Amino acid sequence: MAGLLTGIVLKVTAFIASMGYWGIGTLMAIESCNIPLASEVTLPFGGYLVSIGRLTFFGTALAGAIGGTVGSLVSYYIGLFGGRPFLDRYGRYLGATPGRLALAEAWFNRYDILTVFFTRLLPVVRTFISLPAGVARVNIVLFTFYTFLGTLIWSLFLVYVGFVLGAHWEIVSAYFHRFDLLLLAAAILLLAYWVWRRCTR
Repeated sequence: MAGLLTGIVLKVTAFIASMGYWGIGTLMAIESCNIPLASEVTLPFGGYLVSIGRLTFFGTALAGAIGGTVGSLVSYYIGLFGGRPFLDRYGRYLGATPGRLALAEAWFNRYDILTVFFTRLLPVVRTFISLPAGVARVNIVLFTFYTFLGTLIWSLFLVYVGFVLGAHWEIVSAYFHRFDLLLLAAAILLLAYWVWRRCTR
């Protein structure tokens, strides 16, 4: 498994190095289409390229935000036209497991469109939230705005971390994946608390 992940990282970084901003935008779009290609690799490597003068900081973050938004719109329309039956049948293959869908629906019920913004800042749920947003038929203009804003903040953060770490940018991916389960557990606990509050009113 480690060898496979190393191979993927090498291919991703080679693609970015050859394509620059287009490479970052393309890979972020692919990730946002629910294909497991972590932005925790793409953006920090972009930050490394910024540190050696190959790319500009804001250009790299903007490419990531635009790519992430484009991919998210694709996922949104999959959810919109496929509906809940599509997610129930195929969602697990796109990262939208029944548990995650229930969590997303609870967030939409409580926070409405702001759910789109907040979840863009969470490693676990940021890539699949567009699917239930499409099913819920959230306003497409607001969806696009909050997706871009949240993805831009995420991109700025990871590009900056990669810039600071320089040649040691790969550390980011290892640390982020350690926190994935912790973040998911915290989200589930918040959902359980919300359900308990609703039931005890």
